[in-house]
Amino acid sequence: MTTEAGRIFRQAWIAGVIRHYPGEPKPGYIAAWDDTPEWERAAAGAVFEQVRHFIEISGGATRRLTREQRGRYVATCWIAQIHHRMENPKPGYVADYADLPAWQRETDADIFDAIEEHMSG
Repeated sequence: MTTEAGRIFRQAWIAGVIRHYPGEPKPGYIAAWDDTPEWERAAAGAVFEQVRHFIEISGGATRRLTREQRGRYVATCWIAQIHHRMENPKPGYVADYADLPAWQRETDADIFDAIEEHMSG
């Protein structure tokens, strides 16, 4: 897992938040990489690698997934990382995809797309 992978994930997250968040996002949502907690940077890199591997082992067939399926995959990987890194996470940190706000579901799908684009570029 590289720092670059985590940075790509974080950049896609910030771009998605700016694009989809209604109103003014919380500062932590758009904090720069260096201002992001270490656990969150590690989780971002891990999720990038999970998505990258998923794209690879499916031979690019992930292009045929729906936008919801893409977002759901990112969200599920993120939840697993939260459980891995926190003993008792806040319920909002591990909410099911269907319970996430629309802006967050859209941002998660954008992250998948950004990783896929990075791999093909």
